[in-house]
Amino acid sequence: MTRLLSPMAGWLAPLDEVPDPVFAERMMGDGFAIDPVEGLVAAPCAATVQAIAPTGHSVTLSAAGGATILIHIGLETVALGGAGFEVVARVGAQVAAGDPLIRFSLDRVGRSARSLLTPVILIGAGDRIELSGTGRRVAIGDPLATIHGGGGGDRDRAAAQAGSAERVVTIPMAHGIHARPAARIVDTLRPFSAGMTLAVGERTADARSIVALLSLAAKHGERLTIAATGTDAAGAAEAIAALIAGGMGEADHAPPPRPPAPPVAAAIGSTLAGVTAAPGLAIGTACHLAVAEIAVPADGAGIAAERAALASALAGMRRALAGKATGAAADIAAAHAALLDDPALADAADAAIAAGRSAGHAWRGATRAAAATLRATGDALLIERVADLADIERQVIALLAGSEAAAAPPLPPAAILIAEELLPSQFMLLDMARLAGICTAGGGPTSHVAILAASAGVPMLVAAGPAVTAIPEGRTLVLDADAARLETDPGVALLAETEARLADRRRARADAVAAAHDDARTADGIRIEVFANLGATGDAAAAVAAGGEGCGLLRTEFLFLDRATAPSEDEQARDYAAIAATLGDRPLIVRTLDIGGDKPVAYLPMAAEENPALGLRGVRLTLARPDLLDTQLRAILRGVPLGQCRIMVPMVIEPAELRAVRHALDRARIATGVEVAIPLGVMIETPAAALLADAIAREADFLSIGSNDLTQYALACDRGNPATAARVDALHPAVLRLIAEAAKGAAAHGRWIGVCGGLASDPAAAAILIGLGITELSAAPASIPAVKARVRELRLADCRAIAARALACGDAAEVRALIGETA
Repeated sequence: MTRLLSPMAGWLAPLDEVPDPVFAERMMGDGFAIDPVEGLVAAPCAATVQAIAPTGHSVTLSAAGGATILIHIGLETVALGGAGFEVVARVGAQVAAGDPLIRFSLDRVGRSARSLLTPVILIGAGDRIELSGTGRRVAIGDPLATIHGGGGGDRDRAAAQAGSAERVVTIPMAHGIHARPAARIVDTLRPFSAGMTLAVGERTADARSIVALLSLAAKHGERLTIAATGTDAAGAAEAIAALIAGGMGEADHAPPPRPPAPPVAAAIGSTLAGVTAAPGLAIGTACHLAVAEIAVPADGAGIAAERAALASALAGMRRALAGKATGAAADIAAAHAALLDDPALADAADAAIAAGRSAGHAWRGATRAAAATLRATGDALLIERVADLADIERQVIALLAGSEAAAAPPLPPAAILIAEELLPSQFMLLDMARLAGICTAGGGPTSHVAILAASAGVPMLVAAGPAVTAIPEGRTLVLDADAARLETDPGVALLAETEARLADRRRARADAVAAAHDDARTADGIRIEVFANLGATGDAAAAVAAGGEGCGLLRTEFLFLDRATAPSEDEQARDYAAIAATLGDRPLIVRTLDIGGDKPVAYLPMAAEENPALGLRGVRLTLARPDLLDTQLRAILRGVPLGQCRIMVPMVIEPAELRAVRHALDRARIATGVEVAIPLGVMIETPAAALLADAIAREADFLSIGSNDLTQYALACDRGNPATAARVDALHPAVLRLIAEAAKGAAAHGRWIGVCGGLASDPAAAAILIGLGITELSAAPASIPAVKARVRELRLADCRAIAARALACGDAAEVRALIGETA
């Protein structure tokens, strides 16, 4: 039992009086509210500060007795962005009753908030609150209520006795643990019986609950403690540690600079400003998406009947999600499927059904409570996940009600869809042939619907504010997502200018695609090979369709990550053979395994490293584990036809490493009966390798520059660190000088040299790279037509001239300005 004192001075009110159904209907839990008369929030009991919203509008406490308490200052105060709030306490601090937590301006917050009435909520099941009389004025420290526990601590102690394991990892994912990583964590835990919590500082979450994981708000670079209990605790902890440390395919991508969303649409004449979610330009007709909320009865028809109805609806939605397409839609469907199985949602819905509510009412309450928890964090990225909860809420309720919620909304030709917010399931029903663009009042640039729009090539603007919903139906609009604006009254001149820009873009794209399968030669006849980077078996078909002349980089890590044991030689050989067959007779450059450091695997124990980017990774790891290298080399020789086969070694710094791999390749040739020489090349991705390129090229058959790692090592800027990512630009003259040195070393021994990093996918960089001596570009498949088209516009003399000028620049901005002048 825990006694709660008043955390604020003001008027005590029952939770029912809060003008927000999420709180009033106790979707988040039981509690009370205070209408404040002073701008101070204090601790209501001895507790640990579990979380404080970045905007300062809410605080979550873990009471000494085990209860979790949320204090949410006012309603819709997250929109203030921290204005008027001063955080006094710190996360992880132990506080006594009456200690100050947050100060705020009554006047400033009161003028902007929907209400100052402040809910104080017990989050989670198992605890109940006994409140003394309401309707009275209270001072900070006045006795208010008693919390009676539900016995969760006894269960935790019993679980702890079964065995335990703990791991600590640093989160490499650019956006932290958001919806898709959370879904992967939950899915990875399915084979294990162990209980598990993840913790960042004093914030903890049940690792089997996506909602709890999202509420943890674990960010890039934070240290995460994984604690497991149960008979298979060690295996479960190791599996999750390896999964997270491996980056889940996101570790190599720094979070893009996030433009600040305007608090309301910034209107300049007929222009509304927003935030770019998917680039592009469109002229179209305003079409509003109006979706009525599906009505559900509050009272159920019996506990057994409502439980069966909810179970049937959830099963139906799982079947629908299982049939989603590949790519981004499949990833998002997997995240939604994992939400359906979330124990926190299931428990909340079941408790409401047990209390007599209908399945629809219970499911709506559970999802909205979870959404409110995410909003209370104040974290913009987590708030974007609220749309996913709204999506599964609507789809499940539609199945329960037998309604036509999944019907596609009719669109006029060249429609620019206007909506408060768009859900992923709604996007996937739209007629892409009629959809020109999207503009929403809310939403965020990393929401799942933004990912779908970008994947489909649909320009999308988000966070344009409520003014966008007032645009008349049928109004002609110009959506310039590249410039993050919507023109609501474009006029004849702007329409003509935009149409001309669109025509130029369509013509250029069509020409590039039409010629994508032709060789890329400069205007003066210099042959430049344009290959594709591949990261999975299915990528090869896309590369061939886009005009790729071969594979310049096969990242073999996809075979080794997210599994309990290393792939066998036979399994590897089959996958390499499948990729080679899809490529036809085109060259296939297979990079040997590049794991370790920031991409560990569960079956390969490695000591924790202070700086993984400089640790045991790439060729260093495979030379330290010759069993892995020998198996992979044999599999490559067995799987890839000898006429196609090329092998490339990552993270080399000196010729001795290449010689050691060549010896291993000779052993593999003897073991597989291969008598012909196999080209063996080196990735130039360290400054050391670039500076020693002449010595390396003496022994290598070819060189290929990995511009991503070369850039971060040259500039001493971690491309996965938000604080430095904006400075990681491969067109920095320091990087270009290293590329020039590597090209010079390759030329000295008659070796060809290519670029297989992200720089090769940028058509704007082609002139400089060719001018520096690059003869092969390995790009993302989608970029191949545009890269080839750019190559055909160039002349070698001009390329050399611009490259020389770029080497003399002082920073990347000067280089990019130079490209703009000479384009």
